[in-house]
Amino acid sequence: MFTVLIVIHVLVTLALIGVVLVQKSEGGGLGMGGGGGGGMSGFLTARGSANLLTRATAGLAAAFMALSLFLAWYSTGPRDSRSFVDRPVTSQPSTPATPSPASPAAPAAPAPPIAR
Repeated sequence: MFTVLIVIHVLVTLALIGVVLVQKSEGGGLGMGGGGGGGMSGFLTARGSANLLTRATAGLAAAFMALSLFLAWYSTGPRDSRSFVDRPVTSQPSTPATPSPASPAAPAAPAPPIAR
């Protein structure tokens, strides 16, 4: 399911990029044109909001945000509330940590003197 959602998310992202790039720039970009008075003359007018590309952009942006939030939530999965210090060790050593009583450890031999 996660892979299907990732593929849908990528397709929505590519569609959103395409719709934004197809739109016509109004007034030179960065809000510098479009008439006097701050450049907001065509913003949210009846004709501007009825545009198909504007509605497609809004729908794709909403889908992108919803998918992003859901994927972020879904990818966290179940969390273990215990610390990693409190978790049991999964692999046990193959040799015992203490020597067996049948074979006592031999004392180490003293190091030979260094000749000068």
